[in-house]
Amino acid sequence: MDQAAETEDNSMIKITNIFKTYTMGENVVKALNDVSLVIEDGEFLAIMGPSGSGKSTLTHIIGLLDVPNAGSYQLNGREVSQLSEDELAVLRREEIGFIFQQFNLLPRMTAVENVGLPLLYSKKIFAQNFTSSLLEKMGLALRLDHRPNALSGGQQQRVAIARALVNKPKMILADEPTGNLDSASSKEVMAILHELNSQGITIVIVTHEEEIGQQAKRLIRMRDGVVQSDVRKIPAEISDFKKIPELPNTTVISVGSWAEIVEHFKQGFKALIANKVRTCLSMLGISIGVAAVIAMLAIGNGAQKAIESQMAALGSNLFVLRTGATRVGGVVQDSGVSTRLTHEDSEALKEQIPAVKETSTRVNGKGEVTYLGQNWHTQVLGVDSSYARMHASQPEIGRYFTDEDNKKRARVVVLGSTVAKELFANNSPIGETVRINKIGFLVIGVMPEKGTNGWQDQDDVVAIPVLTFMHRLHGRAFVDAIEIEVNDANNMPEVEEAALEIMYKRKKVPPSVRHDAFVLRNMADIKAAMSESNETMATLLAVIAAISLLVGGIGIMNIMLVSVSERTKEIGLRKAVGARKKDIQMQFLVESIVVSAIGGIAGIVLGGMITTILSMTIGWATSISLTSVLLSFSFSAAIGMIFGIYPAKKASKLNPIDALRFE
Repeated sequence: MDQAAETEDNSMIKITNIFKTYTMGENVVKALNDVSLVIEDGEFLAIMGPSGSGKSTLTHIIGLLDVPNAGSYQLNGREVSQLSEDELAVLRREEIGFIFQQFNLLPRMTAVENVGLPLLYSKKIFAQNFTSSLLEKMGLALRLDHRPNALSGGQQQRVAIARALVNKPKMILADEPTGNLDSASSKEVMAILHELNSQGITIVIVTHEEEIGQQAKRLIRMRDGVVQSDVRKIPAEISDFKKIPELPNTTVISVGSWAEIVEHFKQGFKALIANKVRTCLSMLGISIGVAAVIAMLAIGNGAQKAIESQMAALGSNLFVLRTGATRVGGVVQDSGVSTRLTHEDSEALKEQIPAVKETSTRVNGKGEVTYLGQNWHTQVLGVDSSYARMHASQPEIGRYFTDEDNKKRARVVVLGSTVAKELFANNSPIGETVRINKIGFLVIGVMPEKGTNGWQDQDDVVAIPVLTFMHRLHGRAFVDAIEIEVNDANNMPEVEEAALEIMYKRKKVPPSVRHDAFVLRNMADIKAAMSESNETMATLLAVIAAISLLVGGIGIMNIMLVSVSERTKEIGLRKAVGARKKDIQMQFLVESIVVSAIGGIAGIVLGGMITTILSMTIGWATSISLTSVLLSFSFSAAIGMIFGIYPAKKASKLNPIDALRFE
């Protein structure tokens, strides 16, 4: 009784009445049939049997890569048969080290990185110093930075053994560890396993080689899913085998989640570099989408700024008062002399309404401007001196005419830049005399260049004092319009109402015809309408560009699904060494984000080039804003994450043993 209790206390593994069945079509295969087994700490156990005997299935259950359909499995006194996949992963990396027949080394990683892979999930870091020390103990000091394809079979198996030991497990589970090795390498591997066992590590070997099985201290033979024999014996003499010294005792300290993320990004870069062409094609879709977003938004922003510039030329907080029409007997008639506007009306509005900042009368006409045989047909504008301040038209060269010039009806003129270029080329027109409709005018200034507003060239104009226009050039008694600038945009409605009331009284307009007597044209309303139209177009362009980003995201998802399929065996290995579902998800999500982020950066550069080319070759107004760059880049990164979720989840749900068997 006391001896049984002692055996119970020393038991590392206790398997009781476990069953495992597989369904293959309509057939149910019993892989394990009522198997019971106890493995004590420090044992060296070999499991042998022909193909289909159940030895591999039993090993997978012992290694927590698979679970039984029924029965009990206790590891160090803990029932594990009903644990979740993530709980099994944590237990695997803490208790068990795996040595695989096919080595299962990741080809894009060096020997040091392959050994450190389990540490990525247990300690969140590769810990190169520790893994290098471990490989040196395995006799691979000169092969630390070699990839698997540069190592012999024996060297690869020693790397696999070092990987199994890196988390200092209590048990090593070796599946045909010498199956792909020559006799010399097989002896080296078995010597290592015996030395590890002498250090207190439990060794479980699955083999079909009688010579290897005879070297174990305990030999279990299986057939048809049941244990046929379980013999404890004295192992063969191994004194001539090469042994290894004690394993290094270097302590590996766990690090924070940021270091883990950095390691995942390193892994992601290496995985993507391994498939350069496919990765570049995935990035291309995102790059085109980001470039389209930036270019479209740049065009929209440029158009908005052009509108703002044009509105600044028209004037801010400005409205125009014009003569309207009256209705007599339901028939529209000209309002007649009683409602026509005069220069005195403009002065009255400025004096009587406190919120009015400036007023200017305006008359328009066409004229021929000549100079020394050069002539140019243009618009002639008769305005007050305040017009320059209201419309940001103060000359950069020369000056604008004054109130005194207007009162004297002086024959002075300010040229638009287009007229100045046509008549004077590159010469200064200041002080020269031009003729407007054969009347001589002294050029006193050149207005700043404003460009076109979509309808006409704003620089193809000349401005003269309004009284000069009315009495010397055209002989008119009335003006076409009065422009009124308000000191605050919030006062616009109040000023408009006050202006109409004053004009009704001055012109003695009866209430029955007041509705159509005058027309008010608010520049703020025009600006708002143009801005709204531009924003709608910019939004439409951005939506079209965003669709291309979505297409790029779908491309990333497709590529990542292909990657999951290609790397199924790698996923199984990662799970075998302790990766949880979230670790696998993080790995593939990081790769998706890396693709979209690099593609986004390339798209930003491409978008900048496209807008520059459009601006230089076609002359379109463009403006790249920091907001559009950040928006498109963030959107591309979000696309990578969103479309990477499904492949990442699919990868994380793979059964570890099925993934390891995948071909």
